[in-house]
Amino acid sequence: MERRSAWKGYGEQDLKELEALAEDYKRFITDNKTERECCAAAVRLAEDAGYTSLEEAVRTGSTLAPGSKVYATLHDKAVMLVHLGTRPLEEGANILGAHIDSPRLDVKQNPLYEKDGFTLLDTHYYGGIKKYQWVSIPLALRGVVAKTDGTVIPVSIGDEPGDPVFCVTDLLPHLGAKQMEKKGSEVIEGEDLDVLVGNKRPADADEDAKEPVRDLTMKLLGDRYGITEDDFLSAELEVVPAGAARDLGFDRSMVIGYGQDDRVCAYTSLAAQLSMADAELDRTAICILVDKEEIGSVGATGMESAFFENAFAEVMALAGDESPLKLRRALKASRMLSSDVSAGVDPAYASVFEPKNSAYLGSGLVFNKYTGARGKSGSNDARAEYMAHIRRVMDDAHVIYQTAELGRVDAGGGGTIAYIPARFGMDVIDSGVPVLSMHSPWEVTSKADIYEAKRGYEAFLKA
Repeated sequence: MERRSAWKGYGEQDLKELEALAEDYKRFITDNKTERECCAAAVRLAEDAGYTSLEEAVRTGSTLAPGSKVYATLHDKAVMLVHLGTRPLEEGANILGAHIDSPRLDVKQNPLYEKDGFTLLDTHYYGGIKKYQWVSIPLALRGVVAKTDGTVIPVSIGDEPGDPVFCVTDLLPHLGAKQMEKKGSEVIEGEDLDVLVGNKRPADADEDAKEPVRDLTMKLLGDRYGITEDDFLSAELEVVPAGAARDLGFDRSMVIGYGQDDRVCAYTSLAAQLSMADAELDRTAICILVDKEEIGSVGATGMESAFFENAFAEVMALAGDESPLKLRRALKASRMLSSDVSAGVDPAYASVFEPKNSAYLGSGLVFNKYTGARGKSGSNDARAEYMAHIRRVMDDAHVIYQTAELGRVDAGGGGTIAYIPARFGMDVIDSGVPVLSMHSPWEVTSKADIYEAKRGYEAFLKA
């Protein structure tokens, strides 16, 4: 099957829209480097588009009707947007689902210590990373500190002009002979991913002070945020690459930035949902953005939780369709795109890809009939009839798309949230944007694929 380049068919208007979307996208992933920040940004954008709080609607007993637009959140880390269509919810919805967490370093609960005149923060890495990629790069600190009086203090250091940055140190090659003999997974040990945050001994420090550098670091944090060391116990602080997403290439055809797995799909899904704000839809449109996919979709804010099902049930109740049986029928009748990134073919590592069945940057939105590992283990394998439906929807909307697997058979593998909503019996297929350097601090995508993803998601919601 011929694989088309999306760039070949673009006219002047297409290129203008593509660049505008890319600029908005770069701002989004630059400003929102944690799941909390993504959730809050999604709510702001939804409210600007006329969405109102589902929680408030439940509290006041409001009635939802075709055209109603509501959003629900859970613990500020997962968000669901619902735009009711004219058809009864029992007949199902068109759903876009993506995740807003990304690989990173998490600060431990008892993190701060001084050693050899340095202050460091102890971390525990989150998600599947190559640990050696996180050394010797500028890092920022983002997250929240929750105090016992109920206040929650946002923390962001390293991304604003004039901010200091942080780093994990590495060993100089002159002394690194034994290090270089280790396997890649062992070159940097997990417990060695401690973040360097200070080195100054104050001139007025007591000569008998045991940890003057550490004490100064804590004083600076106290002055800026009003926190004490005990407050680390109830903090969620994430160490992420410092710096903004930028254009890549002489032709500016690509984007390089942190967290594109999976915020490139989360943002385009959100943008597609919000683009329908003034439209009259046939089937209800839903966009759900969840947490914890990188560690198995577990926990209260992961897709494995009941958040999606519960919010769906609340919407049905306010729409006059409160019934456990009708909820089950609605979930089964729904269709979903599990929007997650695919591995883009990288000519530097061509041996792990099967050329006919791999994703290429610049060739549009990707559909993965199945993912998984080895014999499709852990995969949602979409049925042929649903794949044909998706083909028809994309062809009718003139969306450039491609199909792919995640590399050669037995070369590795991976999974998404697709198998979780599929438990309800609904049709689900994986779709997304191809990425180079996936799970590294700086990932690469094509602007053309970002554009086609948004167009494809819009076509799906309208179908």
